[in-house]
This record gives sequence, C-alpha cells and structure tokens, in this order.
Amino acid sequence: MLLGVIADDFTGASDIANTLAKGLPGQGGLATWQFTGIPERDAAPDIEAGVISLKSRSIPRKDALHSSLEAFRWLKEQGCRQFVFKYCSTFDSTSEGNIGPVAEALANALGVKGVVVCPAFPTMKRTVYQGHLFVGDKLLNESGMQNHPLTPMTDANIRRWLRLQTASEVGHVPASLVRESAGAIAAALRSCADRGETLAIVDALADDDLIRIGRACADAPLLTGGSGIALGLAANFIAKGVARGGRNHFAGVSGAEAILAGSCSGMTRRQIDVHMRKHPAMTVSVEDVMSGRTVTNDLVAFIKANHGKAPLVYSSAAPQDVAAAQARYGREIVSDRLEGLFAETARRLVDDGIRRLVVAGGETSGAVAQALDLGGLMIGPEICPGVPVLASREKGLALALKSGNFGGENFFEEALAALAGESRS
Repeated sequence: MLLGVIADDFTGASDIANTLAKGLPGQGGLATWQFTGIPERDAAPDIEAGVISLKSRSIPRKDALHSSLEAFRWLKEQGCRQFVFKYCSTFDSTSEGNIGPVAEALANALGVKGVVVCPAFPTMKRTVYQGHLFVGDKLLNESGMQNHPLTPMTDANIRRWLRLQTASEVGHVPASLVRESAGAIAAALRSCADRGETLAIVDALADDDLIRIGRACADAPLLTGGSGIALGLAANFIAKGVARGGRNHFAGVSGAEAILAGSCSGMTRRQIDVHMRKHPAMTVSVEDVMSGRTVTNDLVAFIKANHGKAPLVYSSAAPQDVAAAQARYGREIVSDRLEGLFAETARRLVDDGIRRLVVAGGETSGAVAQALDLGGLMIGPEICPGVPVLASREKGLALALKSGNFGGENFFEEALAALAGESRS
C-alpha cells in the first residue's frame, strides 16, 4: 500500500476514495479500497490506496485521538509512504471539535510541521481564501452550516477556529503563492515549519490550485483536508513508477433496492421532494421515534411492500424542526435514536435480500456501515462528484453513501441505476 487515508466519517471516506480511484484525466488513479473501521488483518497486496472510515467526527476527543492513531499505525504497517487525514469540505467541527487535535496528533506521530490544512472542494463550491472557508459566495457560517444539528460552524476563519483546538500557532499559505507554483507552496510550508507552526491553512479556489498543492507535497508524510486535497496525489505515485494507474472494474449488482435518508441538508430535502413525485416514500417523525410509535418493523415493512418501486424512508426535516426536537429530548439522544433506527433497518433489509442500498447523510451512513459490518469495499465508478459506487464482494451488495449536500436533484434514481451497472448519462 502506498497511500493511507484516515477519514472521520464514512461518506467522507467514500468521497476521497473516489478521488484517488479516479485520478487525473488521462493518467488514471490508484487501486483503492475503503475499510469500515480498522481491519483485523493485512490488506491485499494489490491495493495501492487504503481508506479507513472512522466515526470520529462528533465523538469525545479522547476516543477520536485513540481511533485515529490506531488507524495510522495499521496503515503504517501496510507500508504506506504518505498519509492523509480527511474531514468534510465544510469543516464540520465545533471550537471544541476533533479536527485540530487529530491532525496535530498525526503530525506529532510523524515528527512533521507545516502540514497542509485545506478543506477546499471547488467542484462542490467549497473554496478557501485568506484562510476563510466559503460555500459558493457565502462565508461558511452564513451558508446554513451554522445550523448543523451536530457540528454547527459559527466562524468561517479556519485558522482562528483551529487555533482554538490546537496547541501551536497555525500558519497560512495565501492564494497568491498557491497560484504561483508548486515550488512556492513548498517553500511557504517549509517557512511555516521553521516557525514551529504544526498546521498551515492553504488557500485554494480551483482544482488547479489543489493539483499544485498535491505536487508541492509529493514527498510530504502528511496532508489534511477535504477530498480535493487528494486530486494530484495519485499522479505523484504514477509519475514515480510505483503505481500502475487504473481503476477497479465494477459490473453492477441486480436485486432489490432501498433508500434511507437521515440528512437534514437543503439538497437532501430537495432530492427527497423530487423522488417522492414518482416513487413511494415514508416520513419518519422524530416525535414518533422517540415515543416508540415508529420502530424498525415499520420501516422494513414499508420497503418490502414497495419492492421494485425505489422506496424511500426519510427522517429529514427543516432546521427549525430538528432544533425543536433536540431542545425537547437532547441533541445526542435524538441523533443516537435515529441513527440506530436506520442502522437496524439497513441490517434487516440486507438480511432479507436487499442488494442495492442508497443512504443519505454522513452520520446515518456511518451508522449503517457499522451495522452491516462491511469490512473492505471496492471503489467502483463515480455516481456524482464525491460519491462512488461501493461494492462488497463478500455480501454481494452495492451501496451509495453520500454526504447530505452532495448530488443533484435526481440523485436517488441515478444512484440506483449506477449500482445496477447502468449509466444515466
């Protein structure tokens, strides 16, 4: 294994795995697999990039550090030459969050400073300028992320945010140097290291910026960022002649299908509205779940009764409704109950023969992946930017697990078609 990625949630892991598997146009990517949690045995020798998906984004800091360092040690044992700590392109982390501490712990484990921090993903309109994170033309804290139910982002200044989470000063590489050359970026990162700055925010406004950052870090032991930070990394290994450049083959999986949506993002709610026009859908009320009026059997029965019709079950709600439920029952309690409901539903569905499963929402996807005990997943074709087909050879199962804001309005139909090996383009 050449490259090892530690991701703080499941959909984020799929996102960067897709980036590595795809590579740059005309060059190909790396033979990439995603692992649910830390594997108990060594990886197959033909895997060039391994992505470990953890559920460390919103857990206690001590637990996040422990699991991340355990993942690092396993990847190091597989021979990885470079490591990436992957988090969301909307930097889902409160001022007491885990991104800074985990990044700093990995840097200390490798004995490096001047480590890139770049959550930019221009394809999804996430850019970093003057150390501030933008979503489209809005600052992060004005984009809706300030209302996130688990990790509300109230400051777009990532440098200031990280300073609250870490022990050392945080550096900055401005867009002017990023646009200049890979050499200028590398020199700026060395200056950050010389000043004792463990982490350094690096501006990026376009994919070309991310590719230059990747070239500048061809020999860097550690990078951190969103999936965009990996855009140029596969090309580095191919150029060195240590990776062949290619992609795993996926023939498609036929069989029964289901869609589970736990995200409350604006895009997921639009996707639900569009899907409901043609397909059966069941809404899951937080009040009904908390009172016990809605249970796993209800969700499973609805899916089975609508076999062949692309049935959807969703708990997605407007931010004000989510806030009201959290105020009444407690944020973590509501989250745990909903994630547990969807996780157990997914397990029951797969046991009963569902072979194509689409899940919307990072936390929901992580809970489902853990419940299914998926182990290693082959990275298949891209469904949309940031979302690949995931194939479990052991279970004969194909999945699409997406972060809330990813995909277009027809994502659910497009995902089911991709899991069957069909193309909607």
